[in-house]
Amino acid sequence: MIDLIKGKNILVVGMARSGMAAVALLSRIGAAKITIADQKQPQELTAELAGLDRYSSLEVKTGGTPPDLVTPDLSVIVKSPGVPPDLDLFKRAGSLDIPVLSEVELAYAFIKAPMIGVTGTNGKTTTTALITAMLKEARFDPVVSAGNIGNPLCGVVDSINSQGFIVAELSSFQLENINCLRPLVAVFLNFAEDHLDYHGTLERYFAAKARIFENQLAGDYVVLNAGDRKVSSLAKNCMGQILWFDRAPVRAGVGLKEDYITLFNPGCKPCEICPAAEMALPGEHNLENALAASAAAWAAGADPQAIGNVLRSFKAIEHRLEYVATLAGVDFINDSKGTNPGASIKALKSFPGRKKILIAGGKDRGSNFEELANMIRHEVSYLFLFGESKDKLALSVEKTGFSNYRQVEGLEEAVRGARSKARAGDIILLSPACASWDMFTDYEARGNLFKKIVIGLKAEEELKQRVEGANSNDR
Repeated sequence: MIDLIKGKNILVVGMARSGMAAVALLSRIGAAKITIADQKQPQELTAELAGLDRYSSLEVKTGGTPPDLVTPDLSVIVKSPGVPPDLDLFKRAGSLDIPVLSEVELAYAFIKAPMIGVTGTNGKTTTTALITAMLKEARFDPVVSAGNIGNPLCGVVDSINSQGFIVAELSSFQLENINCLRPLVAVFLNFAEDHLDYHGTLERYFAAKARIFENQLAGDYVVLNAGDRKVSSLAKNCMGQILWFDRAPVRAGVGLKEDYITLFNPGCKPCEICPAAEMALPGEHNLENALAASAAAWAAGADPQAIGNVLRSFKAIEHRLEYVATLAGVDFINDSKGTNPGASIKALKSFPGRKKILIAGGKDRGSNFEELANMIRHEVSYLFLFGESKDKLALSVEKTGFSNYRQVEGLEEAVRGARSKARAGDIILLSPACASWDMFTDYEARGNLFKKIVIGLKAEEELKQRVEGANSNDR
């Protein structure tokens, strides 16, 4: 890889976190000239553009990514995740035999530590965080989580040595453009419809995710969901040692036995890790995440006691079923990272027996909302819809006979409307089932605004109570 970079001309497409981290790494390695391009206008990239003048070899192009950015003197193109794959400049790169690599592929070439890679439609971030915590509890040092979890892989190249581990959340966007990336342990959690606007078909989406295994060798580990037919079908083509996870006993891996999360190692007595009831994370989907994380951490060398300690103590990560506040007995839950219908279905299943008011909507990525609509009919008392997909979601729920919904203009109107409908014991759940890009820069910005609105509501209600109390005392 260094021969493609040192003293060469490089094009980086996309100025989000991954693109900026790639520029920093390419500059340190000694690229002769780096061009970074983005379709956004300069006024939309204020934060990204700040401080770029420290790179003397960098040329910045904003407001478009035209094909003429690709010239025969380019050595390689680094593509940020989320940049559409069908841009004309990538077609031109193909005609000139210029390789297009993802940011994680660039980083992998210079990472000294073994990697655990995690992919799947839902649960990637939680599972990545769980594995990281398990390895730290098992005294591995250093252990760093990176990738799609929000910490670009290029940004951690120099922060970890061969004695530690890197746990990487890998999206289909990132895996689509790899050549050599090879996790020591590769995890495929589940598969459901998503990102059709990007990949075009489910087959292309699945093929991109399955690339996580393509460079593995016999000494590596493959962690697969035995309960997902599509995922489990990959076992026959994988080179690494197969470890399964399931809600039942498995031949090798981690499963449930008499309500205990249990390690199954062929030739050995099953080893109980933790009673499922003692898990700190709520929800059936988090049980699957825990099983997968336990198998991956064990494959990497973590002991069962350390794994069990983490399962008993690990709390929800930010923007994934994150508790925000309770107002007059109403719990507000931030699941902004629920960016597809499957994630929102799992979120709704996580609070059995509770009355739920759901806030959903966002960018329409071609998703089918039929299954989610049926779940809403059974689990949701009232639905607030906003964003680009609100009409499509409304039509989907109407087809099930559900009519308790309102379309609103924005998130604040949705939160305040939900608060007016809620009574003590209810849950107000933000789980959009859609991407955020129609109204926000990312799911984090959406979740942070939700939390800000909720905290503001809480302050308003507390002030009102104090004023009413003072007036009552005056009388």
